[in-house]
Amino acid sequence: MLRIAVPNKGSLSETAAQMLAEAGYTGRRDPRDLVTADPRNGVEFFYLRPRDIATYVGSGALDVGITGRDLLLDSHSQAVEIASLDFGDSTFRFAGPAGRFTELKDLDGLRVATSYPGLVERFLATHSVTVDLVELDGAVESAVQLGVADAVADVVSTGTTLRKAGLEIFGPVILESTAVLISSTNDKAGIDTLLRRLQGVLVARQYVLLDYDIPVALLDKATALASGIESPTVSSLHDPEWAAVRVMIARLDMNNVMDALYAIGARAILVTTIHNARL
Repeated sequence: MLRIAVPNKGSLSETAAQMLAEAGYTGRRDPRDLVTADPRNGVEFFYLRPRDIATYVGSGALDVGITGRDLLLDSHSQAVEIASLDFGDSTFRFAGPAGRFTELKDLDGLRVATSYPGLVERFLATHSVTVDLVELDGAVESAVQLGVADAVADVVSTGTTLRKAGLEIFGPVILESTAVLISSTNDKAGIDTLLRRLQGVLVARQYVLLDYDIPVALLDKATALASGIESPTVSSLHDPEWAAVRVMIARLDMNNVMDALYAIGARAILVTTIHNARL
């Protein structure tokens, strides 16, 4: 069976479990379960701390896993990213007391607190900056105020938490992270199927099906507005002067496309959600 590591808690856990369910897999029903088998699909799920997943997968103990790109890069694991899963986005930045730092080289020789020492150390090395890393397990924004560090390197969303601690962001982005599928090998039976299924879920979340009726004389103009993945499906109607069109479009463009089609004469414009797909 394909052995899959899944986050057991944290920001990635719920979305990863939902994505696997939408891909047709049966996960755990009891949140206390550490291992769950899905014999119908030939897989076994292992629920682990997100920070440990890259280590287990990289060692070959497990075949594939879902974790954050940040955790993968911080782990020094032999595992590699094989696909982005488009959730759990985060940005890593440096921050320090307001007005003290303006560029990365200002950190040289100082103390930097972080929960991601491997990730930060490699980033600083590429910029020829040497610091004394202070490893903390979360809540690093307090490190400067409490005197254990001169600056911090942490996840930033709005920056509100950092500002409340009297810190401001400076320097380049360390990493744009997201949830990823990782493995130490690509030839294990079942990985290709898992990848296709997860990609099918991503497609379903990003696209919708659009149906509409259009006068035949306006068909070329309408299909130019929404050409689809390959080409629209066009069907004849009982009235020979009208045609029915079905096309796959990006969810984000849905309302703009509907408005544009209506403006040129399309009618009976309907949108259908896609539950899964194979492109």
